[in-house]
Amino acid sequence: QVQLVESGGGSVQAGGSLRLSCAASGNTYSSTCMAWFRQAPGKEREGVAAFDTDCSTSYADSVKGRFTIAKDNAKNTLYLQMDSLKPEDTAMYYCAADLGGGGSLRLMTEYYRYWGQGTQVTVSS
Repeated sequence: QVQLVESGGGSVQAGGSLRLSCAASGNTYSSTCMAWFRQAPGKEREGVAAFDTDCSTSYADSVKGRFTIAKDNAKNTLYLQMDSLKPEDTAMYYCAADLGGGGSLRLMTEYYRYWGQGTQVTVSS
């Protein structure tokens, strides 16, 4: 089992920045694929960014160049630095994890067994 707790959400104006954190505990290993997802009201949950076991990363096209994912294995913590935020980034953001490499599946909700409770990000225009 892996427990995930997100923090760092909040309300910002367009163009602002936020940094989300996801603290992992339980059976955590450096060989864990982790990712950020988001879900806006009335929309499906979508993959935002992933950090795989080989330290490769993936980003949704909508956030490339604005968001940066990073992982601190010593602290078992995943981060998402979000810059140049837009109103369409408003959503509940979730951290997800699973053991082993995600590969081509790492931005897909179906791949992950472990999820955090989410943290709300609201961007006003």
